[in-house]
Amino acid sequence: MRLIAVLACVAATRLAAQQPEPAPLPVDTAHAESTPPPPAPPTPEQERYLLGLRSANRGIAQLKDGVDRVIRTQTSKDTVRQRRAGQRLAGLCGAARSFLVSGRSSMRPTVYDPPTRDVAHRLSLQVDTLIAYIPSCETVARATPKKAAQDLAGRITAFEGALKDFRVAIGVLKPTDSSKTPTR
Repeated sequence: MRLIAVLACVAATRLAAQQPEPAPLPVDTAHAESTPPPPAPPTPEQERYLLGLRSANRGIAQLKDGVDRVIRTQTSKDTVRQRRAGQRLAGLCGAARSFLVSGRSSMRPTVYDPPTRDVAHRLSLQVDTLIAYIPSCETVARATPKKAAQDLAGRITAFEGALKDFRVAIGVLKPTDSSKTPTR
């Protein structure tokens, strides 16, 4: 029985070895003038802006975590869990503040050229808005976590919109065409 299995494997490998090689794939047929040029490498000042943005994004991630915790506890009627989630959100607001402040200090929008500078400035303003809200977030989250989470979620959404616009402006994301219908 083993002999038949071994012979079948040998025969299959010999037949596979006799198959012709597949034809090479055609070279990219796009014309050179139809492809956009790659974005220029960032300058050291722009790298510093992006590092500051990365640090600020860490703070945003903490805020999102706190907001998600509060939203999840709102579906239950357990007031102890809701209160703990509010306290956790208040603590995460305080921790996120240090990331936002340290990141924002590196984010100077003037390092970009005028079309991108405006978008970078809007992104910096969104970070400033979040930093300004943090002290009230810490106090409101302890008293009324649901209200604090809603306010913070709105500010985070505005930040994410500005971040998306910035990423499109620097060439990391491709702009979406709103005339196309989404496919499933």
